[in-house]
Amino acid sequence: MKIVTWRPYAALAIGLLAASSSSILIRYAQTEGAPSLLIAAWRVAVAVLILTPFVWARHSAELRALKPSEIGLAMLSGLFLAVHFGTWITSLEYTSVLISATLVTTNPLIVALLTPLLLREKLSRQTIGAIVLAIVGGVIISTAGGAGTAPRQEAPLLGVLLSFLGAVAVAVYYIIGRKLRATLKALPYIWLVYGSAALTLIVVLPLTGQSGVLADLPLGAFFWMTLVAIFPQLIGHSLFNFALGYLSAAFVSLIILGEPILSAVFAVFLLNELPQPLQLVGSAVILVALFIASRAEARAMRPKVAEPEQVLVVD
Repeated sequence: MKIVTWRPYAALAIGLLAASSSSILIRYAQTEGAPSLLIAAWRVAVAVLILTPFVWARHSAELRALKPSEIGLAMLSGLFLAVHFGTWITSLEYTSVLISATLVTTNPLIVALLTPLLLREKLSRQTIGAIVLAIVGGVIISTAGGAGTAPRQEAPLLGVLLSFLGAVAVAVYYIIGRKLRATLKALPYIWLVYGSAALTLIVVLPLTGQSGVLADLPLGAFFWMTLVAIFPQLIGHSLFNFALGYLSAAFVSLIILGEPILSAVFAVFLLNELPQPLQLVGSAVILVALFIASRAEARAMRPKVAEPEQVLVVD
């Protein structure tokens, strides 16, 4: 039996701060002229480079023993992770940090909506109600208008759509991860899917023309992109998984719901981005829906023994 001290709580708090910095650091990189898909590719590529020596030192035999079907699923999972980062980071060009961070956080509800179709898991009444409530919140946000301090002000609804697509993509990534994580440890799984996501984005970049500006970017753009890879991607993710070794997945999931709130607070002070009243209302409705769904999932999982590192955080 593990003795829970202050360390997992401190790790959870620091991880939340690191993860909540993602939108701000991305916006800084965009301000320096970095294209969104390049930010996404740089984020996962740098994370893979940092993780590679640790993974091969500890899990090389496990990786060599993987079946072709497992490698294929990991590549597919990475493809959806690439779509997630590509759409969500691009959304920050068009809409506010609050809207983008809140909508992309709805991925647990999308997972709940898709699992009956893909994994044959039943939905509780509370989860169904939470999904309906989240849809109401999304409609409120969509009609609120306003793009905050986004670099491009002409299409805030496009930002809303891209944020939602990012949530759908990461939800599929989580569902695939449920199957793979039954036989594969967290670190090699993360390395495989990050590598797949990086390769996908690197291939897509020339097709969109966004790789052409790489040589002309100022050092500031590379600085902010590297911070995106280190803080939200590696530090935030790692500390959440450390906390999951000592605290319940339900508790950690509820704490992570504070990410869009902290991101919005950071945006107020660091970007001078003041949300509109309707945006606050819609975001609050969605967060309440996520809280209800998390509580329902916690009750459903109570008879079971939760496995540490079950939840993977990517934002």
